[in-house]
Amino acid sequence: MKKLFKNSWKALLMAVFLVGCSSSSDSDGGDEATDQFDRQAMLTHWADNIIIPALEDLESDLSSLQAAKDAFVAAPDQAGLDNLRAAWLEAYQTWQYAEMFNIGRAESILYNFQMNVYPVNVADIQGNIASGSYDLSSVNNHDAVGFPALDFMLFGTGNSDSEILVQYTTAADAEGYRNYLSDLTNRMLELTSEVLSDWKSQYRDSFVSNTGNTATASVNKLTNDYIYYYERALRANKVGIPAGVFSLDPLPDRVEAYYNKEVSKALALVALDAVQDFFNGKSYGTGPVGTGFSAYLDYLRTLHGGEDISALINTQFNAARTQMETLDNNFASQIATDNSMMTKTYDELQKAVVLLKVDMVQAMNITIDYVDADGD
Repeated sequence: MKKLFKNSWKALLMAVFLVGCSSSSDSDGGDEATDQFDRQAMLTHWADNIIIPALEDLESDLSSLQAAKDAFVAAPDQAGLDNLRAAWLEAYQTWQYAEMFNIGRAESILYNFQMNVYPVNVADIQGNIASGSYDLSSVNNHDAVGFPALDFMLFGTGNSDSEILVQYTTAADAEGYRNYLSDLTNRMLELTSEVLSDWKSQYRDSFVSNTGNTATASVNKLTNDYIYYYERALRANKVGIPAGVFSLDPLPDRVEAYYNKEVSKALALVALDAVQDFFNGKSYGTGPVGTGFSAYLDYLRTLHGGEDISALINTQFNAARTQMETLDNNFASQIATDNSMMTKTYDELQKAVVLLKVDMVQAMNITIDYVDADGD
């Protein structure tokens, strides 16, 4: 990738690193970590104070969303629409804290793909409604379900609230729209409950006990998931792709929550907060700060010296946030008025990719197990 190596010595260092760690990373065994850092304590904190609480909060928010949906479907009116929209946004913000944990049951059922693939495919949604027969779990419907689909259903089915309400009341296909809205919401809650139940019933213990330093060890897998989430879901999907970083022209219709038109920046800022909180081991909600990547990096620095990587990463997260805060609340509007501000935000986010994907994983002796095809 461009920008990863600014001079030859850094490229040589990376090559030596890759050769040196390839044998342990390719193993599926339980090789011990090359340092004495308490990985199990970190994994326990991640599971008990961050991941499970985030999923519990998401399940609770989706239950509230389901209740708001039930009330609206029973008697569609403006008050019910407002309540349903508020519940959607509350759950969508919580989702920003849960999306990065694509591990365990979430990985096996393609949870993320069923919750937040955008841009939404309106033709698929309308086709499903028209047919009245659809499988929301099908890969063919990944772009017709989840939060983006609800974004269209709640904000995009008309040019005004009155037109949207007609779609759910007196339109010829009103019953189909009500049914699809109901099925979407119920499915999101079912998936989340399935992932949470697996964490609580069995996956948590195997996750915490898998303390080795191999490609399938818990720290290694979640580190890769975390960096991939930051690089793909946050940096690219929320900012880079809509801004046209990977295309000839900007693509404003690719922003998150496109039909809402007010919250794309808010969601991106919450996602950046979630990334930084997890890096620093901050518990979800009001819990205390525990062991995280920053503590691990600080420990390794006491052993080997070198730059304060955790401080550099936090500084760059803060710089990215400062730049992002200058953007319009609606990223599509920002792209239309001054897209250079979007690309500047992308650049600040990209600087942290280098720190995470090179400096952090080198220090922790972890190999990246995916290939980024963005061409950046």
